[in-house]
Amino acid sequence: MKLAPLVATIAFTGFLTVWDAPLKVINPALVQASAQELSTQQKIDLLTKNKGQIGSGDQLRRFFFGDLEPIGIQPGGAGHVVNLYNKANNVTFSYCSTYDVIVAVKKGKIAKFQPNEVK
Repeated sequence: MKLAPLVATIAFTGFLTVWDAPLKVINPALVQASAQELSTQQKIDLLTKNKGQIGSGDQLRRFFFGDLEPIGIQPGGAGHVVNLYNKANNVTFSYCSTYDVIVAVKKGKIAKFQPNEVK
């Protein structure tokens, strides 16, 4: 059995394992943060920034799984939107399930958004 390929594999694995820590120190923007690393306010800010983009509904579910309470439905988006309230953070998200997007985000318990906010 040749030892060189085994040593090379171990060295390469060690290099990849150690690489992530210095990269975070040098430029944190180069490493995508996971949901566990973001603060609640950062999650809300990210959802606000991404509202209207496909996939923002998936982000909402990942960030606040089990913490959302439906409090209203209204015309908007591609038909109707559901207003979901997060009691822990006192934030309401308006969600269009047709396109899986967040169309509005607002502080407080909002049963009905203004029509121009959820179009």
